[in-house]
Amino acid sequence: MTTPAANPSLTPLPGHLYVVATPIGNMADLTDRARSILGSVDLVACEDTRTTGAMLTRLGLRRELKPYHEHNEAEVADRLAEQIALGKSVAVVSDAGTPGLSDPGFRIVRACRRRGLPVVPVPGACAVTAVLCASGLPTNGFFFAGFLPPKSAARIAFLQKHRDFDYTLALYESCHRIGKFTAEIVEVLGSDRVICIAKEVTKLHETFLVGLASDVKARLAKISLKGEFVVLIAPKDFVP
Repeated sequence: MTTPAANPSLTPLPGHLYVVATPIGNMADLTDRARSILGSVDLVACEDTRTTGAMLTRLGLRRELKPYHEHNEAEVADRLAEQIALGKSVAVVSDAGTPGLSDPGFRIVRACRRRGLPVVPVPGACAVTAVLCASGLPTNGFFFAGFLPPKSAARIAFLQKHRDFDYTLALYESCHRIGKFTAEIVEVLGSDRVICIAKEVTKLHETFLVGLASDVKARLAKISLKGEFVVLIAPKDFVP
């Protein structure tokens, strides 16, 4: 394994923000660089200190943790940027995957950019790109919409608006709404629209359901709905 002494990119610099991707399930997906940065920065800003603390413990690392989540993000972002301006090195992580993509991270990056502070990406796992590359749906372009609103009317309006979109639609959905959302896809876009629904990606019960929307809906009804879901919707003329 490369050591920090042999590779300066593994050593965090003072006054820098590091946007660090963490595994979405399989801990072996954590990069050497991410591990080195997390083990060396002055502070780790994280969505849940319990989740990140447990991950660091498994890695044999101990760092100061700062809660940074959707409820305090606006307030804490400026404070963290001020510490970075004073020379602290800070890593921002989410509970899983890449910060800023439907997870906290955007505001601290924006606060640092506004101050002219260096922001360094430490790339790694990301659920939406993992599913895209393994789905068989078109990847020449895609629109990532994150989580849609919880109300059915808003989701249906989104589907109607993007009925004829030229590229793959990529979304996240919770276990509580995935069944209803799949039914809405069939209702609005038709039973023959090609979709992919994936859950527990990189984990023991990783599942990919790919095919016509009506078939995927029927298969979804037969499996456990525990976990986080990624939904891909192909352009209407796509033939698998």
